[in-house]
Amino acid sequence: MLTGKQKRFLRAMGNEMDPILQVGKGGVTDSVVVQAEETLAARELMKGRILPNSAEDVQGAAEQLAERTSSELVQVIGRNFLLYRESKKNPIIMLPR
Repeated sequence: MLTGKQKRFLRAMGNEMDPILQVGKGGVTDSVVVQAEETLAARELMKGRILPNSAEDVQGAAEQLAERTSSELVQVIGRNFLLYRESKKNPIIMLPR
């Protein structure tokens, strides 16, 4: 569980990022989950977007993706969301305490 200070830190990092994962009309499919898993393993922090043609609710889809990837949902703004999962092998982001 992330603290408020840690979430603020990650949100600041996420401001500079472009969405690299898009959830389309198929919703949170297995291929979307695999892509998110690979991205989180490489980067720890990932920004995604729920496309307007998706039938999924933005908050619900982001929560479902976070649950399926065992990551933390940091933020949802509009159609964008931010996920974080600490890497056990190669930690990149040093969170404040």
